Amino acid sequence: MHSLFHLRSWLAYFPALVSGLLLTLCFPDAGMHYLAFAALCPLIISLGPMTASQSFLAGFVAGFVHFTTLIYWIVPTLSTYGGLHILLSVCALALLCLYLALYPALFAWALKKLDPSPAIMPLAGACLWTGLEFVRTHLFTGFPWGVLGYSQFADRFLVQMADVTGVLGISFVLVLCNTLISTVWIQITTRNRLMGRHLFLRIYLCVSYTFFILAAAYVYGILRIPRVTQQMAAAPRPVFAVVQGNIRQDLKWSQAFRRTTIEKYGNMSLEAAGFKPDLIIWPETALPFYYGHDLDLSNQVDQYIRKAKTHFLMGSPAVDTSGDPVRYFNRVFMLNQLSIPVGTYDKTHLVPFGEYIPFQDLLFFLENLTQQAGNFSRGESGFIPLAFTDHKTGVLICFEILFPSISRQFVKNGADILTTVTNDAWFGTTSAPAQHFSIAVLRAVENRRSVVRAANTGISGFIDPIGQVFAPTRLFTDAVVVHSLPALKSVSFYTRHGDLLAFACLIAISMGFMVKGIEYIKRRFQP
Repeated sequence: MHSLFHLRSWLAYFPALVSGLLLTLCFPDAGMHYLAFAALCPLIISLGPMTASQSFLAGFVAGFVHFTTLIYWIVPTLSTYGGLHILLSVCALALLCLYLALYPALFAWALKKLDPSPAIMPLAGACLWTGLEFVRTHLFTGFPWGVLGYSQFADRFLVQMADVTGVLGISFVLVLCNTLISTVWIQITTRNRLMGRHLFLRIYLCVSYTFFILAAAYVYGILRIPRVTQQMAAAPRPVFAVVQGNIRQDLKWSQAFRRTTIEKYGNMSLEAAGFKPDLIIWPETALPFYYGHDLDLSNQVDQYIRKAKTHFLMGSPAVDTSGDPVRYFNRVFMLNQLSIPVGTYDKTHLVPFGEYIPFQDLLFFLENLTQQAGNFSRGESGFIPLAFTDHKTGVLICFEILFPSISRQFVKNGADILTTVTNDAWFGTTSAPAQHFSIAVLRAVENRRSVVRAANTGISGFIDPIGQVFAPTRLFTDAVVVHSLPALKSVSFYTRHGDLLAFACLIAISMGFMVKGIEYIKRRFQP
């Protein structure tokens, strides 16, 4: 009997587990993005009979299941390229997911604590989720991988609202729909028939404003696409060539393989030069040496650039020996037709444990995670676009594409094109490259800028300002892809003003808890 009671107690969290799995299915590679409109419903409905602490645990279960199945690729990345034992790699994944699961846990706990009226329940749920995603984007350097709005990158109408609200606005709409469905279900299945009229009014009100917001989002997208398309038709269209070298990660930093790497990128670039591109782009750290420091290998690269007779954007590690200690940077160089550097950008938002070790004295045992990537310093050059021909491109290196504020700064500083370079060889054949690529679609729409993506092993490709993807490459293939893209000059509302919706959600959450606090005090001290 005692065992049966415990079994029933744990079965109460089964809907949360289902929600966690449904959330993961919304993202690539599964790509069932339509599930995002209802993926949270099992979790939210299950909160009804629970206490606040039980709701927290339910949200935690949903979050832990979701993130472990979404970012499982951390295990093979750390074990294969970081040199960690498989058990330590699993522990690293578990620790990260334990942290990330706190956000759905807080969502469920706060929803239970606030206990909003059914009429405003969808708004409360949407504000809570959106506010927490904003916090996750920025807290402890931020880890916004798996923000719910990214799941809709293929819905060309819904994503258009991102030029006003950013990706978090899409999350807001999705959670609004989830909470509405849950609220209607709870009201219909639990309320007394004598409350029929009040029940109808509650349902009618929340259905009305949710439908209005969802319809407005889609109508905006339907109307916005032709207007932006018209702007694209009138805009200049520089031609870009992306060179996907497909260099194996276990060979990338081998000294014996350096000249072979240069020859491969050089010959593929000469092939691309036949299409007369305005800019040829190599991926993140395409050069496995310090360009400009190792003169012999640098001269070999320069010869190919001068033969191609066009601008080059290429990734390379860089070293600054002028100070003590010596500093290393993850750098991108812009070179003109004469192979003269005309601009550089050093990666600003570094990957913890991938490009630097926080608290290195305490976490000395993780040092081998960066033995290939390097222990880099944070860039100090600022978000200044790099010029080529008559255009300027903002460059986001790998992990930086996750952070909307970086692309916004580049565009506000004059970038009419965005470029993201990465080395996704770390991810192997997992779903991570597809998830990583999908994020770039939202950066394009948010800022109404074309995005060029160059990846060492794929996925490389092109994205226009309405989020259409062109010429995506396959994983682990040698590829040269050439495409022209419109270079728009107008600046979107989101680029100018940022995450106003997220701030409004945080204010609404704070006010909700203030009201609850005042009500509690009144009840406590009421004579």
